Amino acid sequence: MEHYQLLAPPSRAVAHAAAPRFKTSSIITAIMFCALLPSAAIAQAQYPERPIRLVIPYGPGGVADVGMRLLGEKMRVQLKQQIVVENRPGAGAIVAAQSVMSAPADGYTIMLVGNHNAISPSLFANLPYDILTDFKPVSITSYFDLLIATRPDPQVNTLAAFIEKARRSEQPLNVGTTTPGSTQHLGAILLAEMAGIKLSVIPYKTSPEIATALLRGDIDAAFDFYSGLSGVISDGKAFVLASAGLERAAYLKDRPTAIESGLLGYIVQSWNGLAVLKGTSPDVITTLNRAINDVIGADEIQQKSALLGMQMKASTPDAVTKRLVEDMAKWSKIIKSSGMPKSN
Repeated sequence: MEHYQLLAPPSRAVAHAAAPRFKTSSIITAIMFCALLPSAAIAQAQYPERPIRLVIPYGPGGVADVGMRLLGEKMRVQLKQQIVVENRPGAGAIVAAQSVMSAPADGYTIMLVGNHNAISPSLFANLPYDILTDFKPVSITSYFDLLIATRPDPQVNTLAAFIEKARRSEQPLNVGTTTPGSTQHLGAILLAEMAGIKLSVIPYKTSPEIATALLRGDIDAAFDFYSGLSGVISDGKAFVLASAGLERAAYLKDRPTAIESGLLGYIVQSWNGLAVLKGTSPDVITTLNRAINDVIGADEIQQKSALLGMQMKASTPDAVTKRLVEDMAKWSKIIKSSGMPKSN
């Protein structure tokens, strides 16, 4: 940017001698022109001027990754800059957070946040960051409802029937989830506590392993998201007893929610959003939030995300903070009551 210096006025004698050379109107015009130049230069330096890096704490190809790439492509058109996705899985999203914290707080590095950030403080004794103070929220972007699925059985085709079966069973029923501390895992523990039943929660590394265990009869029910069970659901090998959202999932309109099934208050959703490093300009956050809200309703995003079992929906930055605080309190209680130890 060019710099302009206001010079001291010339002496009266010099000014008098120079006066005949300039017209008053010309001097005023020149001064106004010089005053406007810095503002014009600033106006041209509007965010974003270069590609934006989006750091995702999961590997490529997963539902969160695919959803963010869908959104990123539309944001690219809206912001007229590339959204470069960088996958940094590992250590409960710590690797991704540290990568973002090492970047400047200029809005050119953004991070996927979500339910994992609400769970992590109760699972890790020494997190190297505080999601509420080291980052600034931008918007929620998507929601995923937990599903409870069994093998087709006319005798156990409702959530109430499954709970009754668990109560009558001499041994705890086996249920499959993903890794300990995941939303799926905690959702199974929460159901057992709320329904007053005993479940043997068996964690698997991947969703395909859960589906295989269900079909083999190794587990009595699977607790997972639609993306992990869609194959066995669509071919009729698995039956969804209930979803755990506030309302019926758009991709499973014929299946009731857990609340409709009589388990009042049982809401288990994972969610994703975007955040930037603290110190980022509020104007940058506003620009990103506006871009998300402007494009997220696009038919392509809504249709493709529904096939993956997620609802793409934007929010205000404050809504992200509110959701984090509420979920932190919710999952902290479940983790403490389960006796799950913290990792260092």
